[in-house]
Amino acid sequence: MEMLDCEGVCDPICVNVGGELYTTTLDTLTRCRDSMLGAMFTGQIPLLRDRNGNFFIDRDGKPFRHILNFLRCNSLDLPGDFTELALLRREADFFQIRPLLEELESREAQPRGGGGSGGALLSAEVDSQERVLHFNYKRKPENYELRSCTVRVHTAHVFCTSHALIELLSSSFSYRTGAVSMAPEPGRMDLQLEWVPCPPELPTEQHIRHGFRELSTTQQSENSIYTQGNSNTSTYGSGGVSISDTPSFMAELLRVVMAEGFRIDLVSPDPSDVLNCRRLRCVRY
Repeated sequence: MEMLDCEGVCDPICVNVGGELYTTTLDTLTRCRDSMLGAMFTGQIPLLRDRNGNFFIDRDGKPFRHILNFLRCNSLDLPGDFTELALLRREADFFQIRPLLEELESREAQPRGGGGSGGALLSAEVDSQERVLHFNYKRKPENYELRSCTVRVHTAHVFCTSHALIELLSSSFSYRTGAVSMAPEPGRMDLQLEWVPCPPELPTEQHIRHGFRELSTTQQSENSIYTQGNSNTSTYGSGGVSISDTPSFMAELLRVVMAEGFRIDLVSPDPSDVLNCRRLRCVRY
């Protein structure tokens, strides 16, 4: 590796990024001096050279063209048929070009029409654990007995590069504690959920006392691939459908994201059983 001596570097500079050769200036490469790219060309990070003496960076070379153009013009001008927004964001994140990251986040946060537009990546992980619960059951005044039952604690973590989709997913689900409903609180790029359906043998007041919350959709999902013909689902009045387990959560998640133009990219552990998967990845180009 070579420690770059900026005083001894003359323009133009040739940079080999993953096999793609670019010719530019030191001023362009160091336009964002607090970035990883700026650190590379101000001598703070050692650089490699290829066999022809060009500086070499082991990253995807094609999106680097748009990074250079952004640094040159301070604007992001992409072709109308550009389909690699998620890839460009990943490279901008690696090089830590903050103004470009902010521009990409701004584009992803713009409201989308039906079917969605613009590239985005979504991943979801779900888990389910049994928990034995002990509680006092009041049979008569001054007459209590200790009872036990099993509850199932479900969790879901959804990450998406589109903040707009995270907001949409948050509005698609509702926590219920007794008769009280509450919308989940989303993060900037993620949504974390935990819910515990109330089994018949557990009194509602005990379910509430232990801080458990049920989960439902915010609207009746008549076209859901899970609710059709499934007698285990229940509705809350004229509102949404109870999310009784992780398969019903995955079904509602897919209903929302596929309507926004996403397609399934990865299902684990069994690619043939999407509703019972533990990890799901979807992409929109």
